[in-house]
Amino acid sequence: MDDKTLYLIAADALLLVHSLFVFFVVAGLLLVFVGKWRAWSWVHHYWFRVAHLFAIGVVVLQSWLGMICPLTVWEMQLRELAGDQVYSGAFIAHWLQQLLYYRAPDWVFALLYTAFGALVVASWFWVRPRK
Repeated sequence: MDDKTLYLIAADALLLVHSLFVFFVVAGLLLVFVGKWRAWSWVHHYWFRVAHLFAIGVVVLQSWLGMICPLTVWEMQLRELAGDQVYSGAFIAHWLQQLLYYRAPDWVFALLYTAFGALVVASWFWVRPRK
């Protein structure tokens, strides 16, 4: 296996990790609300809730500081090393990229991330975590 192939595999793996992170943040909040309604005890798990709050907190802070997510930076560096500047990777990787990397002004993302973060903070009080 040549270096370019290894770089592409690493970039696709990072894209998958990034997608799982986004899924954890978004689905985590939805599951907390559904779990409150369905009386699921696990949505009160303290460390799950701390990890969830920390995850969205990092996203919000990065958006306020105008930072690009390190996962995005690393993935793009790996794709560049592989010479992959256009859609030439795997189908799944291409569509995951389309879902994660849409275009809008930075302030739109900061506003959306902040509003979502506020919902996560509100969920902390509405669905109290237990130690």
